[in-house]
Amino acid sequence: MRKFGLVVATMAGGFGAGGAEALTLTSPDIEPGGKIAEEQVFKGWDCAGGNVSPALAWNHAPKGTKSFAVSVFDPDAPTGSGFWHWWVVNLPADATGMPKGAGAGAGLPAGAVQGRNDFSAVGYGGPCPPKGPPHHYVVTVYALDVDKLDMDANASPAVIGFDVHAHTLTKATLTGLYGRR
Repeated sequence: MRKFGLVVATMAGGFGAGGAEALTLTSPDIEPGGKIAEEQVFKGWDCAGGNVSPALAWNHAPKGTKSFAVSVFDPDAPTGSGFWHWWVVNLPADATGMPKGAGAGAGLPAGAVQGRNDFSAVGYGGPCPPKGPPHHYVVTVYALDVDKLDMDANASPAVIGFDVHAHTLTKATLTGLYGRR
């Protein structure tokens, strides 16, 4: 059995007010700093992966969390602004994760909304970097101070990011690597 990897990043630091534990994010499918499996790689362009979103689990949301958002971002993409692979918003405050494959729409809680990615599609689009050194794929869960963002699937990744960041209480990240030769 693969161990869950853990990487924590919070806006306020390691422990919240009153000594509460920081928000954490784990996945049985992505080991921190490890190679992302072909199952999660994009299926299209010149990539032949499974395009299956990874299972994710989070805990220790801070007091005042009213919803969650999740993103996958490649800061190494040769675009000048990175590449958004996935946005999900309006995950309820009692959510503690998403199952493998949720990026295809199955297994998302009622009310959750997936946004458009930089492949110009709604839902998960896995890694598909140009040939060369591995890219970093940063998976982030955001604890938000609102019940719902007024978003639909046509919102651009930049607009979603703007609204998510405006309402973030804290966040946790997990980074995997993927490259092609």
